[in-house]
Amino acid sequence: MELEIIINILARWGHLLFGITWIGILYYFNFIQGGYFKLASAEGLADAKAKLAPSALWWFRWAAMFTFVTGIILIIGLQKAGELNPFIIIGIAMGTLMFLNVWFIIWPNQKVALGLVKGNIPVAGSRALLASRTNTLFSGPMIFSMLAGPHFSQSGAGYGSAASGISLWVTLAIIAIIEINGVVGRQGPMTTVCGVIISSVVLTAILVGLLIMPL
Repeated sequence: MELEIIINILARWGHLLFGITWIGILYYFNFIQGGYFKLASAEGLADAKAKLAPSALWWFRWAAMFTFVTGIILIIGLQKAGELNPFIIIGIAMGTLMFLNVWFIIWPNQKVALGLVKGNIPVAGSRALLASRTNTLFSGPMIFSMLAGPHFSQSGAGYGSAASGISLWVTLAIIAIIEINGVVGRQGPMTTVCGVIISSVVLTAILVGLLIMPL
């Protein structure tokens, strides 16, 4: 039992540290680097693409990997304790999709966009940006859900009926539709930094509202 407690504490600690690194770099890419790339001189842009961006992407994808791995450890513990609830479930869903987007969409297409491998640079850049914007959109409700899950389960709100009712499935369907758009759709309101921030806040309100007041 003591070993399980130690493992759980270390997993929570690691999950938080890796998650901060991952989401912090995600916000850097979307809120800072993208704007700089549009304004930089040719020399500055070339240098950033050759040195800065690849380094940032290394930390980005491996932070995502270890956030995911430590998350799996936590999920196993929550499952054993019977503590999974709708908020944690949708947080897991969004976090998993964000991890998959990093490794299977953003990173492969960024390699092309940065000239590290051959390919259609404009198309690759567009795909990477859309997936990155989608991850930024998911980040707000994902973080809220993971933080709020234990509190709502203790109070009884968003638990019980939502776990076995329509609301959880509706929220998961919304998440799935957004992910599909992130793979093959358009940026829409996520074209601008302000747009994606507002969209993330609105999505958080919608998903949380569905679980607090289950259908």
